[in-house]
Amino acid sequence: MIRTRFAPSPTGYLHIGGARTALFCWAYAKKHGGTFILRVEDTDRTRSTAESVNAILDGMGWLGLDYDGPYFQMDRLDRYRAVAEQLIGDGHAYHCYATKEELDELRERQRARGEKPRYDGRWRPENAQRMGLKPPPDARPVVRFRNPDTDIVGFSDLVKGPITVSNEELDDLVLLRADGIPTYNFGVVVDDIDMTITHVIRGDDHVNNTPRQINIYRALCAALPKFAHVPMILGTDGERLSKRHGAVSVMQYREEGFLPDALVNYLARLGWSHGDEEMFSTERLVEWFDLGHISKSPARFDPEKLRWLNAQYLKSADDGRLGGLMEPFLVRAGCDVLHGPPPAKVAALLKERAATVEELADAAVYFYRALEPAAELKEKHYAREARTALKDLCERLGSIEWERERINETLKAVVAAHKLKFPKLAMPLRVMVTGTAETPSVDAVLEVLGRDEVLARMEKQLQAFPE
Repeated sequence: MIRTRFAPSPTGYLHIGGARTALFCWAYAKKHGGTFILRVEDTDRTRSTAESVNAILDGMGWLGLDYDGPYFQMDRLDRYRAVAEQLIGDGHAYHCYATKEELDELRERQRARGEKPRYDGRWRPENAQRMGLKPPPDARPVVRFRNPDTDIVGFSDLVKGPITVSNEELDDLVLLRADGIPTYNFGVVVDDIDMTITHVIRGDDHVNNTPRQINIYRALCAALPKFAHVPMILGTDGERLSKRHGAVSVMQYREEGFLPDALVNYLARLGWSHGDEEMFSTERLVEWFDLGHISKSPARFDPEKLRWLNAQYLKSADDGRLGGLMEPFLVRAGCDVLHGPPPAKVAALLKERAATVEELADAAVYFYRALEPAAELKEKHYAREARTALKDLCERLGSIEWERERINETLKAVVAAHKLKFPKLAMPLRVMVTGTAETPSVDAVLEVLGRDEVLARMEKQLQAFPE
């Protein structure tokens, strides 16, 4: 049974990099009928917050990534302490009483000699006895892992291939801090063993941690999971992804009007591919996903490509769904949605022209409140020769059946009667009723706006035409 996990630290929001890792873990488990676990690594007590936990849960929910959990490390402190005692009893760990000042001094001396800063193992039992070290009274020690001194530790990464590290490069890492809180490398191993994680899929910034963790697995006589380290995401300039590139909260993309299925599609293509497929559903992702097609090279986050993809999803989205998503944006813009046309009808008319729901709502404002045209639009389009034709149109619109085909026929009849070219009537009409010169077909706009609103706006704006 495949079991994967996503283990964020609740010290901020769920960002793009974390969301992609979660997506890959989720998709792999779903593909194989396995279990996907959400584990919150909340042992950084100074930075972990309930708000961050909620932000992570909200982001996962919005993306549609269902999970088993969440589980919290701070609920498992007794378990970590018990395993640490087991390792001490088996000779794989020991208490270390070195102070921060002593360790800082040690590292400074090593740097001065041109050596790699590392713990020197002074509190290993045999070294402490040889050096005559005695535990200071009332001192609270940390627990350190006794890393093997010789041989190599290696693993076959499912993305990067074989990786080996000499144990001589690894020092004795801290397992438990003096307050009994586990360090990352210890907590993650105990959790993955207890949760029977079969595949650890995570960012390649954790590659250097993996040999250390493998040694802990072996000391505990536990089966190793398979590891897959996913290359990082870069900005379009090739630099590490940051806020200026779009590495913001996943929920900010919701606030900006992106669709979760579009974002999931885009994240899946950041470093993974299925042939040349660009657009695919979440169901297709689960069907196709594998680890063998994760790129070994960093992916580049392109906000414009995401906008393009989101626009494609908007075009094919259900009108009722889009109408519901638009409403909060319209309310924020001061629109009275209840006394305007159904948002679904407006969405159907405008969705071909928008890249986000926010843009869709911005374009829809004139359907819910009259917008006063800018002076330059009036000067350009409110011509004296069109005034008579528009008054005629206003009268005719008052008595026809209000549907697009009849509206279009009436527009053409007025144009013919007054010997005008169609734009000479349509452009001022568009400005009069919408406050802008760029809209979908004017007859479609009039139909959705409704007869009473159209006539009221026309009558008001006709007063601005030159006599």
